[in-house]
Amino acid sequence: MGRVRVALAGIGNCASALIQGVFYYMNAEDSQEVPGLTSVRLGPYHVGDIEWVAAFDVSRDKVGKDLAEAIFAGHNVTPRFAYIPRRLGVEVSPGPVLDGVAPHMRDRFNPHNIKVSLGDVIDVLRSSGADLLVNLLPVGSEEASRFYAKAALEAGVGFINGIPVFIASSGEWGRLYEERRLPLVGDDVKGQLGATVLHRTLVRLMAVRGVLVEETYQLNIGGNTDFENMLAEERLASKRVSKTRAVTSMLPNGGRLEDDGKVRIGPSDFIPFLGNTKVAYIYVKGKSFAGFPLVLEAKLTVDDKSMFAGAMIDAIRGAKIAMDRGIGGPIYSVSAPFFKHPPLQAPSDEDAHKWLREFIIGIRNR
Repeated sequence: MGRVRVALAGIGNCASALIQGVFYYMNAEDSQEVPGLTSVRLGPYHVGDIEWVAAFDVSRDKVGKDLAEAIFAGHNVTPRFAYIPRRLGVEVSPGPVLDGVAPHMRDRFNPHNIKVSLGDVIDVLRSSGADLLVNLLPVGSEEASRFYAKAALEAGVGFINGIPVFIASSGEWGRLYEERRLPLVGDDVKGQLGATVLHRTLVRLMAVRGVLVEETYQLNIGGNTDFENMLAEERLASKRVSKTRAVTSMLPNGGRLEDDGKVRIGPSDFIPFLGNTKVAYIYVKGKSFAGFPLVLEAKLTVDDKSMFAGAMIDAIRGAKIAMDRGIGGPIYSVSAPFFKHPPLQAPSDEDAHKWLREFIIGIRNR
């Protein structure tokens, strides 16, 4: 059925891992089992069918450069793990700064002073022939994310929201995208086996086994600009809600734990020498048979952005299938497996992936 033409907003470490990931599996056989992906071919689309057609960023270190160069420019620290051609033929366009750069990150991001209008971004999206726009802006970019969601809507492009701003899970945005028959997927991408997935699994296991969870926390540290950006607590409101709800939705008493202040989940520090490594510490205290205490503690160490790339590759292909079928609005079956705060939370990760399989073969209509 052809190519999946993708535009990217935010050419940081996530974009680097995503682009490299497509090239890494570009020539994989359909029958090959590949780590991190649902399959080499999802519905009609092979990994290699994804094509980059437009890109936006605010950094002077990236704007005007070919995308192949930009993903390794500035303070991007995602390791090189795949062969990338010297040129991809996509020049990074300036995007609006808005709230995409926190005050303490101005020196690091080195933002341009170019005036960028909504019409400018719409024109780039239309001229590129993009099917989908993927939002990979820094956490806390509330205004900028809504700007790109509006631009995609006006340009006739589907939108995938990879960050914790509530767009796909917003009834208003969902209605607007449904009216235009454009797919809307998100919010806040969930990695292959990241801290949120592990935490969800552990608390769900306790609930299934009859353990009453009484309190829990998840502390995350890392060394890339994502963690440095999140040093500003005021940028984390949606992030904390997204990660917290992803975990507490697994528990029958999850809402009460939140109300009682017995849950704390989210980034806790920036440690530069960790680079792109993320370390998560998870603690769960519960009550077992006859009221005896149970405490579980886990530590997870991963490459932060490679965890993200596989989920996004699958989300991109799922969104394109929805577009091919003329399905607009929030795509529940693509959002639930791959995002922390989807418009409809599945009862479990197993159920979420069952939804996806049923959507791909046409049993579920969204």
